Formats: sequence, structure tokens, C-alpha cells
Amino acid sequence: MRFKDKNSDLEPSANDPFIIRQGRIRKGRINTSYRLGWTEDSFIMDTGGKETIGRTFNADKSKYLIFALVFLLSFLLSRSAWLQVIKGDYYYKMAEGNRIRVERIEPRRGVIYDRHLDPLVRNQANFLAYVVPADLPKDAEKLKAIEMRISEILSPMNSNRIFSTDIESDRNLTVTELFDAIHGRLDKVKRGSLEALRPVFIADMIPYEKALLLQLESANWQGVVVSSKVSRDYNLTAQSLSHILGYTGKISQKELDKYGDEYLQIDYIGKSGLESFWENELRGTNGKKQIEVDALGREKKIISIQNSQDGHDLVLSLDMDLQQKIEQVTVAALDKAKLKRAAVVAIDPRNGEILALVNLPAYDDNLFAHGIGYDDYQALLNNPDRPLFNRAISGEFPSGSTIKPVMAIAALEEGIVTENTAFLSNGGLRISQWYFPDWKAGGHGMTNVRKAIAESVNTFFYIVGGGYQDTKGLGVDRITRYDRLFGLGSQTGIDLPGEATGFVPSKQWKEETKNESWYIGDTYHLSIGQGDLNVTPLQVAAYTATFANSGKLMQPHLVKTIITSKTGEKREVAPNPVRQDFVDPYNMKIVREGMRQTVLAGSARSLQTVPVPVAGKTGTAQWSSKKDPHAWFTGFAPYDEPTIAITILVEEGKEGSAIAVPIAREVLSWYFSPHLPKASSSTHPAPVKATSTASAR
Repeated sequence: MRFKDKNSDLEPSANDPFIIRQGRIRKGRINTSYRLGWTEDSFIMDTGGKETIGRTFNADKSKYLIFALVFLLSFLLSRSAWLQVIKGDYYYKMAEGNRIRVERIEPRRGVIYDRHLDPLVRNQANFLAYVVPADLPKDAEKLKAIEMRISEILSPMNSNRIFSTDIESDRNLTVTELFDAIHGRLDKVKRGSLEALRPVFIADMIPYEKALLLQLESANWQGVVVSSKVSRDYNLTAQSLSHILGYTGKISQKELDKYGDEYLQIDYIGKSGLESFWENELRGTNGKKQIEVDALGREKKIISIQNSQDGHDLVLSLDMDLQQKIEQVTVAALDKAKLKRAAVVAIDPRNGEILALVNLPAYDDNLFAHGIGYDDYQALLNNPDRPLFNRAISGEFPSGSTIKPVMAIAALEEGIVTENTAFLSNGGLRISQWYFPDWKAGGHGMTNVRKAIAESVNTFFYIVGGGYQDTKGLGVDRITRYDRLFGLGSQTGIDLPGEATGFVPSKQWKEETKNESWYIGDTYHLSIGQGDLNVTPLQVAAYTATFANSGKLMQPHLVKTIITSKTGEKREVAPNPVRQDFVDPYNMKIVREGMRQTVLAGSARSLQTVPVPVAGKTGTAQWSSKKDPHAWFTGFAPYDEPTIAITILVEEGKEGSAIAVPIAREVLSWYFSPHLPKASSSTHPAPVKATSTASAR
């Protein structure tokens, strides 16, 4: 572009590309001309028919984009909520488990004493080994080397030992098999999960030398822990204590599922007896120790500690002198008769305290507490005499004639008879083609209620139970009502697990179960403790104590005092009368007099040699057409102010007077002897001079 001078007009060339010309519209085109101020006047006219540069936007498709954005945002929010709110605690603990862990501080388990404060069980050290799967080395060769070394150290310990959590279902496992199980668990869970942090038991009761060797070598092993726990050692001055004390053992998976977070796989728990029933009191409360661990799971620093609370101690009502004497006398009687099975219950009728509870045959609960072998356990299970069975509280047997005092008081209460009512016993009763015999050929002659109890006259109880000729009997409904009033057909509530209820039959039961009608013969059998009636020795002892104390059915119990571990405070277990004043005191007096005549003139006359007056009832219970009947005796002493009621059952002992009564005589003679070392104890009352309330027949 050129300029003549600063005042001259612009004369741009028509070909100059930098000049914009003024134009006019002609037929859709622009005519241009040049003038000053061209920049303000220049414009481009919209032709209307030409395409514009760019693309248009379709608004109909926007809803899909919005839906996608909303879905994505919702997914992100919900996932964040799941991870941070719902599963936040889980992942927090999982992450913290790699750095900070909480270890339990186990409490001391409570001690069990007899009534004289002699310990029946003590705690002892128990070395065990376990692994934490999450901490085990990932390298297969390293893990295999650990397995082989642990197996090498432990295998000679006891090849028949049960390394398992549940002896009732698990077989003898080798260390290699246990590690295979651990691998299987790791395959199902993530290494960093809470499940993988739970310990897995390998072996316990490890001898000190082997435990020390494992401890030294495990310092270089990831995930292997050697620790010390408490195990129980039972002071079995009488082997029959095993059924009472029970034992502790490795917790089973079923128990873990039941009790949740209270226990771990390496814990011990009461399996039977008092150890099981009083588990909560004996176990105590765990403490907590929060620690910082390194990459190998080793403790580096303690962050905080919450101390444990030891378990409470239990003082039992058991008199161990009496327990030992009963076991000794009963074993001798069984050996002489070539028998194996018996149960004896001694109870204080004033408060329901169990003074002795003997089951024979017995077993050694230390075998279980210290780790029983598989073969030994199978031998106990397969023993036909069932030494593991607590027959005193779980055995159900026909009562035989021991039920007759209950029948007698029911008849007196319902007005079926009075103390002077007498029936002729001439050998039995005949109903149509059926004959119901007395045990004595020719019968017992004229019999009132006292004589019927003393001589166990069947005919009398047939009549008062089922009726005969002009006498209307109690009938099955009233019989069963009184049986239940005296505690039959239900648990007594003793503080031991596994108590049976016994069984009281009824018309409805027979019709529904046997599809048969109830006959008069069923009532007669029920009246003398035969047929379908079943009782436990403890139930018989409990209702015998009711006659001893003149009308209180007491709940039997073994624990007398609970000693609080923290303060030493003693809490007495109060006597619990289940039922009282439910029969007339005078009728009770009549029945007690009949039980006294059993000793003075009836089937237990040998008990007259006991230093104090005794009352009781014998029984012979038919239960099989091919085997001998069971032998019973139940009674109490001293007669005027009873301090002990005792029930004896000898399975297949034939007659109560032949084997059960001699056991009672020897035990009671010893118990009330003035020469006993502990005769001055309140447990052993001073002898009372015997008095006669009836003449010999």
C-alpha cells in the first residue's frame, strides 16, 4: 500500500488484498466500493440458502447421558457407603490387625472345694502351640519346613493323643493333617481378613522340654505361637467325684457357634458336671491387652491393658468323708455280688444340700482334662456298664416299692383310707382271668396303711390305687397328680447338666403312643411302682427327704457357697423349697411311722443296729423278663430330727433287703459313729438313742 502524502485521499489498488470495499447487493452478491471509514460500514449479508459451518445438537438423546451420569454417581455413593459405613468397622479392624492387635488376658479359673474347704481341683500350667494363619509365610517351602519341624518335635509326644477340638467327632490328627486343614481355611478366606487372624490350635499338654524347644525355634517362624494356658487337675480321693466335678476340654465348633466371641478356637470350656453347669462363674472375665505388632505378628509395644477378673471359687455341700465311705462300701458290695452298676444319693433334708453323690462304675476325669487317647475314649464309650453315665441324675428306672409312701399319703389325703382302714391280704387279687400277686405267698393278713408300708404289701396298694369290690381307688389321674406333687415326671433342678425327668404315664399317653386303652391292670402296676413309671435315684432321694422333713420338697443342690474372686465375699446359696405344706401334717406323720416300722418290723430290720433310729422303704423293681430286678432302699435318719436322707439303687441287685439295705446299714453306722474323726462337725450330728415305736410283728 502507498500514500502520496499524509493529506491525500487513499487510493488503494483494486487488487490490494488488505482493502475492504463497500458493496451493494445485487442478486445475492456483494458489490463493493471504496471509501473512507470502511471499517464501520462493512458487513456480510446472510444469504439464507447457504449451509453454516459446525453441527447441530440433538436434545432427545440427552436423557440417556443424564441417566448414565446418575447411575454412575449412585453406584459410587452406594459403594462408598458400603465400604465406609456398613463394612467400615470390618475393614478398619482388618487394617489395624496388620499393625495393632488386641490380645486377651485369660483369668484364673475358680477352684472347687468340699464343705470342709479341702480343694477338689487345682489349676496347673498347660503349654500349647497354635498358629495365626494370616501370619504364616506365603512361601510354600518355608511353610513346609515349619510343618516338618513342628511335627518332628511333637510326634514322639504321644502317637495316640487326640489333637482335635472335639473328641466326640474328630479322629486322631497328625500335625501335617492339621496344617492341611489350615491350608484349606486359607484357601477360603483372604490372608488379611479377620477370619485369618483367628488362631488355630495345634497341640496342648506339651511337656516342658518340648514347649521350651518350640518356643526357641518359633522365634524365627512366622505365625507360630507357643503359649501357656491353665488346665485342671482333679483331686479324686473318690473316683465317683468325676461325675460331679466333670472336666474341661478343648472347645468344639458347635460350642464356638453357640457362645460367639466369648471364646476362641484355642480355649477350654467346661464339658460336663459342675465345670459345665457353673462355667460362667468359674471361668471369670477376660482382660484385654492392646499391642503393636511387626510384620511377623510379633509383639513390639504394649499400648494399653485391661486386667482380667478371676473366676469365682465354689464351696460344695459334699462331705468327702461320706463320699469316700459310700463308694468304698458300695464297691465292696458290688464285687461280692459280681455286679457293676449302682447309684447312691445322700441329701440333707433340711436344706436340700447334696452330701454325697456316687455313681458306679466311675472314670478318671483327669484323662479328659489332660488329653485322652482315642482308643481309651472308645473303650469308655463301648463299655456296656457305661462308666461315663451319671445314673444318679440321668438314669430312669422303675421305682418298685419305693413309691408306696407316696401312694399311701395320696390315699390318706383323698379319703380312700384312714389310719385304721385295713384290707385282707391273702396272696393277691384276681380280676377276671388276670391275677395280681403279693410278693409273699399266702399274703400278709389284715393290713392297715402302716403295715402296708412296712411289709410292702401289694394287695393294699392295688386296692387303694385301682379299687376293688366296694372300695373305690384313687385312679390313674389322682395317682399321677400326687406323683407330680412329689417331684416325679420333672427335673429336680440340681445344679448339674443332663438331669432326666423320669416318666409318669397317663391314659392319654398310652392311647396315643401304644394305641391301647388304659386297663385296671395298668393302674395296679402303677400303684406299686411298676409298669411304665420311671424315676431317677435323685428324685427318690428328694421325695424321701420330703417325708423326712415332714412336708417340704426341697430343690437339691451341690454348690453351698460362692466366693467372689475380687473381694473374697461369700455368697451362700439359699435353700429353695419347691413345694411345702401341700399335704396334711398328720397324714405325713402316719406315713413316717410306717417307714419307721419298715426298720422295726419290716423288710429293713437289719438297720436296727445303726446307732440312731432309721426309717425307710425297700424296693424290688421288675424291668426285664430275662434279667434280675433292680434293688432299692431309701430312708432317713435320725427318725425324730433327720439330718440325712439316703437312696441306694443297685442295678440287677435282685432284692432291696438283700443288697441295698446292707449298704445303708454300713454307711449310716459309720456316719453316726461317735468315733468318727469329724464327729463333732455339724455335718455329723451326735448320736440319738434309738427308740421303738412299734412291736415286732
